[in-house]
Amino acid sequence: MTPIPVIAVFDVGKTNKKLFLFNEDYKIVYERSARFNETTDEDGDPCENIDSLRLSVFDSLREIFKRNEFEVKAVNFSSYGASFVYLDEHGTPLTPLYNYLKTYPENLHEQFYATYGGEARVARETASPVLGSLNSGLQLYRLKYKQPEVFERIKYALHLPQYLSYLISGEACTDLTSIGCHTGLWDFEHNRYHEWVTKEGLAEKLAPICDADTVRPAAFPGNNYSVGIGLHDSSAALIPYLVSFTEPFVLLSTGTWTISLNPFDNSPLTDEELKADCLNFIQYKGKPVKASRLFAGYEYEQQVKRIAAHFDQNIAHYRTIRFNPDLVARLQAQETEKRTGATSLQASVFGQRDLASFANDEEAYHRLMLDIVDQQKISTGYVLKDGNVKRIFVDGGFSKNSVYMHLLAAAFPHTEVFAASMAQATAVGAALAIHNAWNTKPLPHDLLELKFYSATQGITT
Repeated sequence: MTPIPVIAVFDVGKTNKKLFLFNEDYKIVYERSARFNETTDEDGDPCENIDSLRLSVFDSLREIFKRNEFEVKAVNFSSYGASFVYLDEHGTPLTPLYNYLKTYPENLHEQFYATYGGEARVARETASPVLGSLNSGLQLYRLKYKQPEVFERIKYALHLPQYLSYLISGEACTDLTSIGCHTGLWDFEHNRYHEWVTKEGLAEKLAPICDADTVRPAAFPGNNYSVGIGLHDSSAALIPYLVSFTEPFVLLSTGTWTISLNPFDNSPLTDEELKADCLNFIQYKGKPVKASRLFAGYEYEQQVKRIAAHFDQNIAHYRTIRFNPDLVARLQAQETEKRTGATSLQASVFGQRDLASFANDEEAYHRLMLDIVDQQKISTGYVLKDGNVKRIFVDGGFSKNSVYMHLLAAAFPHTEVFAASMAQATAVGAALAIHNAWNTKPLPHDLLELKFYSATQGITT
């Protein structure tokens, strides 16, 4: 039997670490998943077990190369990006893989922003809201001042996707999708590292910048295959849409965070947008992507638990609640002026509501979704200002939520709203980024399944 040509993609999330094999039609022909227990850093804070992750990558590839039914033509990686692996001259990690939620030292925060012109200026120039350790450049700054002896030994600081690539290729490089995502490292106006990166001696610790479609020969044993340099997961998830559509669109990627991505807006971020948790990504072709974030998925999970407990329901019940337009109309009519001005991106509106005021859990659930979509309208509105966008694609968990999708369509009546369905968009994006290195077929244009939601579909007011 002739082996099937495939690409292997490691998709590394905070919880699940997955490996997929895609054939040349981008169909999954093999997958495996692993989860590791976290370890702790020297301060006792939880962090990724980098040793388990490294061994899992090696073991997974050895397993794949044993299977005669596949011919691995290439390997690539997608991963959360706000974490650095610090390597010495021998390629050995010098520290734990610090968690991007680790509390940032207040004295270093004040020292950094006082030195470089204040929070507003640095945030505007780097298109990065002030996020502490989530600004991964500040993790490197912290290491310089907290552990200078370790900092001196660093040969390369690699974001996690590029570290995974380094494990297989043996070559270090820096990827724009990782350094261009709320790191505080990149000067978007001048399209280079920000001046503070050079002044602090960080630039010499960062590997050469490579294009996202760069491939290297493999150093890890196996057949003759190419190795991609890895991508930040949010940028990877956008690639299938950029391949499939040329007209301006916004992608609303939903999970714990709902992230609105507009790859057709190159305007600089304003102070107001930065304060509202807007930022710029860099997509795989090197162009800026305006984005806004909302903690809506987390809010949804917490409030659904509260509703279920109050009304003595199973949480699973809310996965199948159908949109009730009459109930929505009644709730909207009942709403008083108290809510005006209360809708913000930080505060939970529903969290302040008395569940005893609702007749039943269906009514409470629809009120929750109305409150979430009210916030989403504000958040997504920040990346829709130029008026060129005619379509919003929603992927992830909320795309399967009938109530959310109908309300979102009503919130944007002049924009076509679609629920987009595709298996493993992030991993597919990583495969598409190096398509020419492994695939003999043309780029596919049937990757996505779309379901249209109309603003007037069943809603009466």
